Amino acid sequence: MSDPSDETTPGRLVTETPEAEAEVEEEEQEEEEQPGAAAHEELVAAARVETPPAPPRVRKIDFVSRRNWYFLFSLLIIIPGIYFMVHSGFALGIDFAGGTEFTVRFPNHPTGAQVENAVAAENIGGTVIPAGPDTYIIRTRPMSTAQQTQEIKDLTARVGPIDAGALNVLEVGGTIAGETIRSALLSVVVAAIAILGLLTFWFRNVPGGIRAGFQFGGSALAALLHDVFLLTGVFAILGTGLHLRIGEINSLFVTAVLTVVGFSVHDTIVVFDRIRENLRVSQRLSFEQVVNLSIMQTAVRSIITSFTVVLVLVAILVAGGDSLKGFALALLIGIVSGTYSSIFNAAPLLVVWRRLQPLR
Repeated sequence: MSDPSDETTPGRLVTETPEAEAEVEEEEQEEEEQPGAAAHEELVAAARVETPPAPPRVRKIDFVSRRNWYFLFSLLIIIPGIYFMVHSGFALGIDFAGGTEFTVRFPNHPTGAQVENAVAAENIGGTVIPAGPDTYIIRTRPMSTAQQTQEIKDLTARVGPIDAGALNVLEVGGTIAGETIRSALLSVVVAAIAILGLLTFWFRNVPGGIRAGFQFGGSALAALLHDVFLLTGVFAILGTGLHLRIGEINSLFVTAVLTVVGFSVHDTIVVFDRIRENLRVSQRLSFEQVVNLSIMQTAVRSIITSFTVVLVLVAILVAGGDSLKGFALALLIGIVSGTYSSIFNAAPLLVVWRRLQPLR
């Protein structure tokens, strides 16, 4: 007899148990959900934006608001030099003053006072400048060859024997000296005018047109004159105030002045060019804010560049020959002044000019 459980009644279908059906439904649901979950994770990963690193904190210094202090500091340095230039003039070298220059060495080690007394007793209008151990430079009015020979004999009689190997006589006529002075002054004036015209043309695309370009060029020229007056003033003090040979004005000094002019303008152009770029991209900032931002962005670069040059000049000043020390000192003073003026004078002066003559 068959088991009743094996029999099927008509109209009844044999199906799986409820537990099996639940497992199948869960598997199908998981299969349907897996692609959706994977896509969701991909979307989340794509939408996830990495937080950029925080920019370095830069200390903001308001250079522009303190501009009057910078201008005052510059005046305090320049005014004493101008006083000496007007009151005492310069200690001109032989190539500017003209005359005869004797370089003599006395092996018997005389003092400077002994040499000065000997020159004064000869009534030749000479000046004595120490130039090294037992070596002196004696400058007199122009002399003929016979007068030069007699002068050497008189010095030998009054002071002592002269080292013939170290003896040097240089004669420069007054006409040549006058032409040298005119050429030196002309070169500085031409350089200043050329710089003004070039910068006016270069910055003509700044908002405001050619007038704005002239403001940039004029401010750079003012900073340049600041450096020239400071440098010549310091040398007037050294030469006529302190009577130091290193303060002589000669051809090398003019070369140093022209070099300082180029260096100063270069530093100023770096700042001004950054101002021009920031005026284009930072239109929501005021002109003073743009200038201050530009100074902060370029100041460190200018200081580091100047510092490397200063190190070389200090080495020349300490270890170089006597003929190069005045040249190295002039470059040292001028480059330090040029770096200062490009940061603290040129750009703030541009702000003052823009306030006095606003551009519309």
